Amino acid sequence: MQAQEQEELTDEEKARLFVQFLVQRRKHFAAKRVEEKRNRPPTRAQQKSIICTYLKNMEGWKPKSLKNKSFANIQELFDKAMKRVNTFVDYRTELVEESSKKAETKLEENSKKAEAEIAQESSSKRAGEELEQESSKKQKVEEDKESEELKQCLEIVPDDGDDVTIDATPLSIKSPTIMLKNFDREDLEVLWSIVKARFKKTEPVNYMDNLLLHHLKTMFEHHVEDNVWKNQQGLVKVLNWKLYDSCGVHCVTVQSIPFYLLVEKIYPLTNHTLHQMFNDVKLQVDYECEMAFELLRLVKKQLKEGYVPE
Repeated sequence: MQAQEQEELTDEEKARLFVQFLVQRRKHFAAKRVEEKRNRPPTRAQQKSIICTYLKNMEGWKPKSLKNKSFANIQELFDKAMKRVNTFVDYRTELVEESSKKAETKLEENSKKAEAEIAQESSSKRAGEELEQESSKKQKVEEDKESEELKQCLEIVPDDGDDVTIDATPLSIKSPTIMLKNFDREDLEVLWSIVKARFKKTEPVNYMDNLLLHHLKTMFEHHVEDNVWKNQQGLVKVLNWKLYDSCGVHCVTVQSIPFYLLVEKIYPLTNHTLHQMFNDVKLQVDYECEMAFELLRLVKKQLKEGYVPE
Protein backbone atom coordinates (compact mmCIF):
# COMPACT_ATOMS: atom_id res chain seq x y z
CA MET A 1 0.00 0.00 0.00
CA GLN A 2 2.85 2.41 1.05
CA ALA A 3 4.82 1.51 -2.04
CA GLN A 4 1.83 2.32 -4.08
CA GLU A 5 1.46 5.72 -2.34
CA GLN A 6 5.14 6.54 -2.86
CA GLU A 7 4.82 5.67 -6.50
CA GLU A 8 1.96 8.05 -6.67
CA LEU A 9 4.22 11.04 -5.38
CA THR A 10 5.33 13.32 -8.06
CA ASP A 11 8.91 14.18 -8.66
CA GLU A 12 8.32 17.71 -7.35
CA GLU A 13 6.98 16.47 -4.03
CA LYS A 14 9.86 14.06 -3.70
CA ALA A 15 12.32 16.93 -4.18
CA ARG A 16 10.61 19.07 -1.56
CA LEU A 17 10.70 16.22 0.99
CA PHE A 18 14.39 15.66 0.33
CA VAL A 19 15.18 19.34 0.87
CA GLN A 20 13.32 19.35 4.18
CA PHE A 21 15.26 16.26 5.24
CA LEU A 22 18.55 17.94 4.40
CA VAL A 23 17.60 21.13 6.31
CA GLN A 24 16.63 19.19 9.44
CA ARG A 25 19.79 17.10 9.23
CA ARG A 26 21.92 20.25 8.91
CA LYS A 27 20.20 21.87 11.90
CA HIS A 28 20.69 18.70 13.94
CA PHE A 29 24.39 18.53 13.28
CA ALA A 30 24.81 22.28 13.73
CA ALA A 31 23.14 22.13 17.17
CA LYS A 32 25.28 19.13 18.02
CA ARG A 33 28.45 20.99 17.03
CA VAL A 34 27.40 24.01 19.11
CA GLU A 35 26.78 21.79 22.14
CA GLU A 36 30.10 20.02 21.66
CA LYS A 37 31.86 23.36 21.31
CA ARG A 38 30.12 24.66 24.42
CA ASN A 39 31.09 21.59 26.42
CA ARG A 40 34.65 21.56 25.09
CA PRO A 41 37.14 22.94 27.72
CA PRO A 42 38.77 26.25 26.73
CA THR A 43 42.27 26.22 25.46
CA ARG A 44 45.11 27.74 27.46
CA ALA A 45 45.07 30.78 25.22
CA GLN A 46 41.34 31.20 25.77
CA GLN A 47 41.78 30.76 29.53
CA LYS A 48 44.56 33.36 29.56
CA SER A 49 42.39 35.77 27.59
CA ILE A 50 39.41 35.28 29.93
CA ILE A 51 41.55 35.63 33.06
CA CYS A 52 43.28 38.76 31.71
CA THR A 53 39.91 40.30 30.92
CA TYR A 54 38.75 39.63 34.49
CA LEU A 55 41.94 40.99 36.04
CA LYS A 56 41.72 44.15 33.93
CA ASN A 57 38.06 44.83 34.65
CA MET A 58 37.80 43.64 38.26
CA GLU A 59 41.28 43.98 39.71
CA GLY A 60 42.49 47.05 37.85
CA TRP A 61 45.49 45.46 36.16
CA LYS A 62 46.97 47.25 33.13
CA PRO A 63 47.18 45.28 29.84
CA LYS A 64 50.91 46.05 29.61
CA SER A 65 51.48 44.49 33.05
CA LEU A 66 49.70 41.27 32.01
CA LYS A 67 51.05 40.98 28.49
CA ASN A 68 54.49 39.59 29.35
CA LYS A 69 53.38 37.39 32.24
CA SER A 70 53.24 33.63 31.83
CA PHE A 71 50.04 31.64 32.07
CA ALA A 72 51.12 30.28 35.46
CA ASN A 73 51.64 33.81 36.88
CA ILE A 74 48.31 35.00 35.53
CA GLN A 75 46.60 31.90 36.95
CA GLU A 76 48.16 32.64 40.37
CA LEU A 77 46.85 36.24 40.31
CA PHE A 78 43.42 34.96 39.34
CA ASP A 79 43.41 32.35 42.15
CA LYS A 80 44.27 35.06 44.71
CA ALA A 81 41.48 37.23 43.40
CA MET A 82 38.99 34.33 43.59
CA LYS A 83 40.14 33.57 47.14
CA ARG A 84 39.40 37.15 48.17
CA VAL A 85 36.00 36.92 46.53
CA ASN A 86 35.18 33.61 48.21
CA THR A 87 36.24 34.95 51.65
CA PHE A 88 34.58 38.33 51.15
CA VAL A 89 32.98 39.95 54.22
CA ASP A 90 30.63 42.87 53.84
CA TYR A 91 32.53 46.06 54.72
CA ARG A 92 29.57 47.13 56.85
CA THR A 93 29.99 43.97 58.94
CA GLU A 94 33.69 44.74 59.29
CA LEU A 95 32.90 48.29 60.35
CA VAL A 96 30.34 47.09 62.88
CA GLU A 97 32.74 44.51 64.27
CA GLU A 98 35.58 47.01 64.35
CA SER A 99 33.33 49.58 66.04
CA SER A 100 32.16 46.98 68.56
CA LYS A 101 35.75 46.00 69.29
CA LYS A 102 36.73 49.64 69.73
CA ALA A 103 33.71 50.22 71.99
CA GLU A 104 34.55 47.16 74.07
CA THR A 105 38.19 48.21 74.28
CA LYS A 106 37.24 51.75 75.27
CA LEU A 107 34.72 50.46 77.81
CA GLU A 108 37.34 48.17 79.27
CA GLU A 109 39.89 51.00 79.39
CA ASN A 110 37.35 53.33 81.04
CA SER A 111 36.45 50.61 83.52
CA LYS A 112 40.10 50.05 84.38
CA LYS A 113 40.66 53.80 84.58
CA ALA A 114 37.62 54.20 86.86
CA GLU A 115 38.82 51.33 89.05
CA ALA A 116 42.28 52.91 89.22
CA GLU A 117 40.79 56.31 90.09
CA ILE A 118 38.55 54.75 92.77
CA ALA A 119 41.52 52.84 94.18
CA GLN A 120 43.66 55.99 94.12
CA GLU A 121 40.87 58.05 95.66
CA SER A 122 40.31 55.39 98.31
CA SER A 123 44.04 55.25 98.99
CA SER A 124 44.25 59.05 99.13
CA LYS A 125 41.21 59.15 101.38
CA ARG A 126 42.73 56.57 103.72
CA ALA A 127 46.01 58.44 103.68
CA GLY A 128 44.15 61.70 104.34
CA GLU A 129 42.17 60.12 107.17
CA GLU A 130 45.32 58.64 108.67
CA LEU A 131 47.08 61.99 108.33
CA GLU A 132 44.08 63.75 109.84
CA GLN A 133 43.92 61.26 112.70
CA GLU A 134 47.64 61.61 113.27
CA SER A 135 47.32 65.40 113.14
CA SER A 136 44.34 65.27 115.53
CA LYS A 137 46.27 63.05 117.92
CA LYS A 138 49.27 65.35 117.73
CA GLN A 139 47.06 68.41 118.22
CA LYS A 140 45.33 66.74 121.17
CA VAL A 141 48.69 65.90 122.73
CA GLU A 142 49.81 69.51 122.25
CA GLU A 143 46.51 70.82 123.61
CA ASP A 144 46.73 68.50 126.61
CA LYS A 145 50.30 69.60 127.17
CA GLU A 146 49.31 73.28 126.90
CA SER A 147 46.31 72.69 129.15
CA GLU A 148 48.55 71.18 131.83
CA GLU A 149 50.95 74.12 131.46
CA LEU A 150 48.14 76.65 131.78
CA LYS A 151 46.62 74.86 134.76
CA GLN A 152 49.91 75.35 136.57
CA CYS A 153 49.34 79.10 136.20
CA LEU A 154 45.95 78.99 137.95
CA GLU A 155 45.03 79.23 141.60
CA ILE A 156 41.49 78.27 142.58
CA VAL A 157 40.21 80.81 145.14
CA PRO A 158 36.48 80.31 145.81
CA ASP A 159 34.31 83.42 146.04
CA ASP A 160 34.08 84.68 149.65
CA GLY A 161 30.52 85.91 149.07
CA ASP A 162 31.27 89.52 150.07
CA ASP A 163 28.64 91.07 147.81
CA VAL A 164 25.51 91.27 149.92
CA THR A 165 25.61 95.03 150.35
CA ILE A 166 25.96 95.96 146.68
CA ASP A 167 22.35 96.98 146.10
CA ALA A 168 22.27 99.13 149.21
CA THR A 169 25.66 100.78 148.60
CA PRO A 170 25.71 104.12 146.73
CA LEU A 171 27.47 104.00 143.36
CA SER A 172 29.94 106.70 144.40
CA ILE A 173 31.41 104.65 147.25
CA LYS A 174 31.19 101.15 145.81
CA SER A 175 34.50 99.31 145.60
CA PRO A 176 35.47 98.33 142.03
CA THR A 177 36.02 94.78 143.26
CA ILE A 178 32.45 94.51 144.60
CA MET A 179 31.07 95.82 141.31
CA LEU A 180 33.14 93.44 139.19
CA LYS A 181 32.03 90.46 141.26
CA ASN A 182 28.37 91.29 140.71
CA PHE A 183 28.28 92.92 137.26
CA ASP A 184 28.19 91.20 133.89
CA ARG A 185 29.73 92.74 130.77
CA GLU A 186 26.53 94.53 129.77
CA ASP A 187 26.24 96.10 133.24
CA LEU A 188 29.84 97.24 133.02
CA GLU A 189 29.39 98.82 129.59
CA VAL A 190 26.20 100.60 130.73
CA LEU A 191 28.07 101.92 133.80
CA TRP A 192 30.87 103.22 131.60
CA SER A 193 28.41 105.03 129.32
CA ILE A 194 26.74 106.65 132.37
CA VAL A 195 30.04 107.71 133.96
CA LYS A 196 31.43 109.00 130.66
CA ALA A 197 28.29 111.06 130.02
CA ARG A 198 28.24 112.36 133.60
CA PHE A 199 31.83 113.59 133.55
CA LYS A 200 31.98 114.67 129.93
CA LYS A 201 31.85 118.37 130.81
CA THR A 202 32.57 118.33 134.53
CA GLU A 203 35.40 116.95 136.59
CA PRO A 204 34.83 114.40 139.42
CA VAL A 205 34.35 116.17 142.76
CA ASN A 206 35.41 113.39 145.13
CA TYR A 207 37.93 110.61 145.36
CA MET A 208 35.53 107.71 144.57
CA ASP A 209 34.15 109.42 141.45
CA ASN A 210 37.66 110.12 140.27
CA LEU A 211 38.73 106.54 141.02
CA LEU A 212 35.72 105.08 139.19
CA LEU A 213 36.31 107.28 136.13
CA HIS A 214 40.02 106.47 136.19
CA HIS A 215 39.51 102.68 136.28
CA LEU A 216 36.78 102.62 133.64
CA LYS A 217 38.69 104.94 131.28
CA THR A 218 41.82 102.77 131.64
CA MET A 219 39.68 99.71 130.97
CA PHE A 220 37.74 100.91 127.91
CA GLU A 221 39.76 103.80 126.41
CA HIS A 222 43.35 103.32 127.45
CA HIS A 223 46.28 105.04 125.75
CA VAL A 224 49.96 104.15 125.91
CA GLU A 225 50.83 107.64 127.08
CA ASP A 226 48.45 107.58 130.05
CA ASN A 227 50.19 108.25 133.37
CA VAL A 228 48.78 105.04 134.86
CA TRP A 229 51.25 102.90 132.92
CA LYS A 230 54.20 104.75 134.46
CA ASN A 231 53.46 102.92 137.71
CA GLN A 232 54.92 99.73 136.27
CA GLN A 233 58.22 101.28 135.16
CA GLY A 234 61.37 99.73 136.59
CA LEU A 235 61.64 96.37 138.31
CA VAL A 236 58.25 96.57 140.01
CA LYS A 237 56.63 93.52 141.57
CA VAL A 238 53.26 92.05 140.64
CA LEU A 239 51.52 91.23 143.91
CA ASN A 240 48.21 89.78 142.74
CA TRP A 241 46.32 88.73 139.61
CA LYS A 242 42.59 88.08 139.75
CA LEU A 243 39.95 87.15 137.12
CA TYR A 244 36.31 88.25 137.31
CA ASP A 245 34.78 86.02 134.67
CA SER A 246 31.21 87.30 135.13
CA CYS A 247 32.12 90.58 133.37
CA GLY A 248 35.31 89.52 131.56
CA VAL A 249 37.75 91.66 133.57
CA HIS A 250 41.05 90.81 135.24
CA CYS A 251 42.85 92.87 137.85
CA VAL A 252 46.67 93.03 138.00
CA THR A 253 48.05 94.62 141.17
CA VAL A 254 51.51 96.08 140.60
CA GLN A 255 53.14 97.27 143.85
CA SER A 256 49.96 98.71 145.39
CA ILE A 257 48.33 99.91 142.16
CA PRO A 258 45.46 97.81 140.68
CA PHE A 259 45.03 97.67 136.89
CA TYR A 260 41.48 96.69 135.89
CA LEU A 261 41.64 95.34 132.30
CA LEU A 262 39.31 93.64 129.81
CA VAL A 263 40.39 90.04 129.17
CA GLU A 264 40.29 90.28 125.36
CA LYS A 265 42.25 93.53 124.95
CA ILE A 266 46.01 94.10 124.85
CA TYR A 267 47.35 96.83 127.13
CA PRO A 268 50.81 98.44 127.37
CA LEU A 269 52.11 96.12 130.08
CA THR A 270 55.88 95.71 130.11
CA ASN A 271 57.55 92.36 129.43
CA HIS A 272 58.74 92.35 133.02
CA THR A 273 55.15 92.65 134.25
CA LEU A 274 53.88 90.05 131.76
CA HIS A 275 56.67 87.64 132.72
CA GLN A 276 55.70 87.84 136.39
CA MET A 277 52.00 87.37 135.55
CA PHE A 278 52.64 84.19 133.55
CA ASN A 279 55.51 82.66 135.52
CA ASP A 280 55.55 84.04 139.09
CA VAL A 281 52.04 85.05 140.13
CA LYS A 282 49.18 82.61 139.64
CA LEU A 283 45.94 83.82 138.15
CA GLN A 284 43.27 83.58 140.85
CA VAL A 285 39.93 82.19 139.67
CA ASP A 286 36.78 80.92 141.34
CA TYR A 287 36.96 77.78 139.16
CA GLU A 288 38.64 76.54 136.00
CA CYS A 289 37.06 78.17 132.94
CA GLU A 290 37.89 78.73 129.29
CA MET A 291 38.08 82.51 129.83
CA ALA A 292 41.02 81.99 132.19
CA PHE A 293 42.83 79.79 129.65
CA GLU A 294 42.23 82.34 126.88
CA LEU A 295 43.64 85.11 129.07
CA LEU A 296 46.74 83.05 129.82
CA ARG A 297 47.21 82.30 126.11
CA LEU A 298 46.98 86.02 125.31
CA VAL A 299 49.66 86.86 127.90
CA LYS A 300 51.85 84.03 126.61
CA LYS A 301 51.46 85.31 123.04
CA GLN A 302 52.46 88.83 124.10
CA LEU A 303 55.58 87.48 125.78
CA LYS A 304 56.49 85.35 122.77
CA GLU A 305 55.93 88.03 120.11
CA GLY A 306 56.93 91.05 122.17
CA TYR A 307 53.76 92.80 120.99
CA VAL A 308 53.43 96.48 121.94
CA PRO A 309 49.94 98.02 121.41
CA GLU A 310 49.59 101.39 119.77
